[in-house]
Amino acid sequence: MGLRILLVANTLPPTDISGVGEQVMQLAGGLRQAGHEVEILGRGAGGARGPKILFPLTVVLPFLRVRRRLRPHVIQVHESDGVGVALATAILRGLWETSTTLVALLQVSYVEEIRAVRTLKSGETALGRPGSVERGFRWFKGPLQVLLGWMTTWCADLILTPSARTGQEIVSDYGAGEVRVLPNVKQPVGERVERSDDEGFLLFVGRLRIRKGVEVLLAALERLEAGAGAPRLRIVGDGEHREALVEAVDRFGVGDRVEFVGRCDAEAVRELLRRSRALVVPSTYEGMPLVILEAMEEAVPVIASRVSGIPEVVSDRVTGWLVPSEDPEALADAIAQAQHQPEEARRRGTEGRARLDREFRPDRAVELWEKHVGAAARKRVSRLAGKSEETS
Repeated sequence: MGLRILLVANTLPPTDISGVGEQVMQLAGGLRQAGHEVEILGRGAGGARGPKILFPLTVVLPFLRVRRRLRPHVIQVHESDGVGVALATAILRGLWETSTTLVALLQVSYVEEIRAVRTLKSGETALGRPGSVERGFRWFKGPLQVLLGWMTTWCADLILTPSARTGQEIVSDYGAGEVRVLPNVKQPVGERVERSDDEGFLLFVGRLRIRKGVEVLLAALERLEAGAGAPRLRIVGDGEHREALVEAVDRFGVGDRVEFVGRCDAEAVRELLRRSRALVVPSTYEGMPLVILEAMEEAVPVIASRVSGIPEVVSDRVTGWLVPSEDPEALADAIAQAQHQPEEARRRGTEGRARLDREFRPDRAVELWEKHVGAAARKRVSRLAGKSEETS
């Protein structure tokens, strides 16, 4: 039985560059191929109007219109941005029982996001401090996101998270019951272009914020021998922490080895990945970073912190290097290995691509979605159909 499915998300490509939006599109494509009728509700024509921050409110009326027309068996909201839809669905089901199953896919716990807004330290040495925008998040926006996330969790029939670790956080931080894992996935990009890491630079890709741990990476570069063979770093992305990072580059004395590239589109990131020696993810907190899957697609090894859901994607000594968070010495050692053992780095990159093909493709996500969501939705539809027959 094919299901009618409505996916609700605030950030969708090409308008927004976000891991959440990419995963919505990947999952929708896979579900359509599996024979389901899928619609996506976001911002813009036919969707929510107004500023992005008001999406939880402005999406409700468009949702009610789509719901009346589509009559979905499954409504899936993403992050706390879906709280308005979740509450509306819960109210409607309180008025009369419907065959709709409400699912919430939560990429992160905002309780942990708040905790990650703190000073980065190596021993007693402060490597970086959050700026005013991030402190504002910790005291104002973050607590609101926690409340919205808790309300979404309370309304939902099923909770999905991209990693088992994130699932544990949602249980402990939001009081969720049973949580299912639906990992992030990456659609094959078509014909693969062979990579060339002759330039040998390191690559960081992401929003520039304190929890991304870029100061830890700069401190690791400081510990590596300078000169002609020293590793160089290209930083792709922008954000509220950029000014602090520019100052940190000077403070650590690595200005001749670091380049701020700024924001890039997906194709530009792919090209940079192909030419890099390794992707570095020195974060102190993550959900399941999509950029790691993008690196695996290009057979690029990953050097990453052993935090959050990262170890569920990166296999230490197999597809990359895992190091303790906020440990510049360990990170510097991993970088040196990747730099001085290029054949080993390439081997790990190739293993990463093979693992991506096995475990992190849309067909795998659809398989798990069918197991966790599809079965529950069909059971609900059958139960209500049986009740209807009994009363007729």
